[in-house]
Amino acid sequence: MNELKPNTPEAVAAKLKVLASELLAAGRTDLLLQAIGVSALEELKIEAARQQLSRLQITRDFRFLLIDQGMREVELQPVHKAVYLLFLAHPEGIEFKRLAEYRNELRDYYMKTAKSMDKQKIIESIDHLVNPFDNAINEKCSRIKNVFNSIMDEYSASYYIISSHTQRHVACSNRIWYERLKIITLPRELVVWE
Repeated sequence: MNELKPNTPEAVAAKLKVLASELLAAGRTDLLLQAIGVSALEELKIEAARQQLSRLQITRDFRFLLIDQGMREVELQPVHKAVYLLFLAHPEGIEFKRLAEYRNELRDYYMKTAKSMDKQKIIESIDHLVNPFDNAINEKCSRIKNVFNSIMDEYSASYYIISSHTQRHVACSNRIWYERLKIITLPRELVVWE
């Protein structure tokens, strides 16, 4: 049997497992929660969800299917699919205030997902989405979030939705600024293109 070196993360985890088992056996989940902490528990739930993520297949006709959930379809309107595809294509994230820089790409996705829709209506819709003073992009992201939350638990859904990610930047001087990016955290190796 391999002995773990003391104070390595693996050794600490082994000790923690024994101690957690003892608290559970004593019926003291309250003390276990107090020891772990609520924020760490949330991180553990997210990590557990990550282990069970389904692959997302995007078909030629832009249907979104969760492969490992029995090919369950994520039912979105063409505009929502276009927004989703844009954020999938940019794993580095996009700031909403800079969305106008992606106007043509967003339009192209929308044209592909809404083939029978009037081109002028698509352009008007894109204008609303990229306007930083319009709430349209927030509404679309909210709808996408609601759809994923309706078909999976919130921890799994957190990987599929368009969510906030803040990056801190420090300039050469004392200036600090933040990029408020919106991203889809789903590992891209789980996205399957047909």
